[in-house]
Amino acid sequence: MSRQSQLPNTRPASLAFWGASIATLVAYALLLAGILAAIGAWTSPSIYQKALASREIRHSLGLSVATCGLATLLSLWVATPTAYVLSRKRFRGKAIVEILLDLPVVMPPLVMGLGLLLLFQTIPGRWVETSLGWRFTYTPAGVVLAQFAVACAFAIRSLRATFDEIPERTEQVARTLGASDGQVFTRVMLPAARRGLFHAAAVAWARSLGEFGPILVFAGATRMKTEVMPTTVFLELSIGNLETAAAVSVLLLLAAALVLLVLRWLDGREARRSC
Repeated sequence: MSRQSQLPNTRPASLAFWGASIATLVAYALLLAGILAAIGAWTSPSIYQKALASREIRHSLGLSVATCGLATLLSLWVATPTAYVLSRKRFRGKAIVEILLDLPVVMPPLVMGLGLLLLFQTIPGRWVETSLGWRFTYTPAGVVLAQFAVACAFAIRSLRATFDEIPERTEQVARTLGASDGQVFTRVMLPAARRGLFHAAAVAWARSLGEFGPILVFAGATRMKTEVMPTTVFLELSIGNLETAAAVSVLLLLAAALVLLVLRWLDGREARRSC
């Protein structure tokens, strides 16, 4: 008996495996396509024109762009040194700190909003709002803070992975040439992590744009004051205006798709450079 005839016939099993896997992929893709088609079916050019002609929705769009930009900048400002410390340093209690920083990723959004609201009911929170005059509760600043509280956690995760991939040998060589720790970070690590910085910025901006629960609880959804695009969808749904809610949802989806295209372009550009 030949050796080949002694091997089990795995071709039918392989076909069954790949068939089931492809069927699962197709089913999920069809579900997502159906969701997008259902949203798009409720819109039309006239509905977009009507929505964009609304003073409240234009204010919502402008506030969304402004708050997302500020939240993204704050996220990068905090996440970059934080991720570098987590990547390069070992210290007692590091595991607890990592869990704490990851909590916004898995925390229910309404809980995050409630936590922010209760934080500013404490003595330090009241001191910030009354003595310093920095109002956050039910203000546009509160929108930025709610977006930042969640987006920064995603930026930290993204940048931590980036710094982990950069060999420590690069820093050691720079130090032997006389560079200080600050110079190593600003002149060596940040240029090497530029792709990760773009990724972190894109992820933070996308998370900020889609944030709803914390904003609703902490900043509210007041027209012409704290209303952003996700809360616009909520307000339009609450009055039964499905067409406008769908139109704003499509704008949110287009913004998310733009972020994905930018990320894929960056990945493709980096792959071409490495070839």
